Amino acid sequence: MSTEPTGRISTDGDGSILTITREFRAPIEDVWASVTESERLARWIGTFTGDPASGRVAFLMTAEGATEPGEMEIRECDPPRVLRVTSHVGEERWLLDLVLEEHDGVTTLTFSQPGIDPSAAESIGPGWEYYLDRLAAAESGRDVAEIDWDRDYYPAMVEHYRNQAR
Repeated sequence: MSTEPTGRISTDGDGSILTITREFRAPIEDVWASVTESERLARWIGTFTGDPASGRVAFLMTAEGATEPGEMEIRECDPPRVLRVTSHVGEERWLLDLVLEEHDGVTTLTFSQPGIDPSAAESIGPGWEYYLDRLAAAESGRDVAEIDWDRDYYPAMVEHYRNQAR
């Protein structure tokens, strides 16, 4: 885990895309479980209720102390390699994509958020860095409470993402 910002913002014909990767010394199935099973998600970000086979679940971001769940619409699920969801919270809609690949015992998770508003990158980028570092800590057995938002992510990463968005 590093508190150096690693995310990049690129553009394509449809707009801006935030991309962040993390590597895990773990089998792909283990990392997949950490991003798709409610009990494992609870270690680093939140929980869901409902049946994922229905294409929608209610997701509660417990790491932020949320009390009302949002809806996650499952756009694509190809275990253990691809998960694409749309987060519906109030009026906001975020596309969130996770792609996993395993090589020689190392699983790489590529997280992307297509359609990111470049003016919001300075808060969204550090937020996803924070959550992905919490995932890395949980996956390796470290205490996620040691991941310090105020010290290491915001405002520490604001300038990096401000520059990326230009």
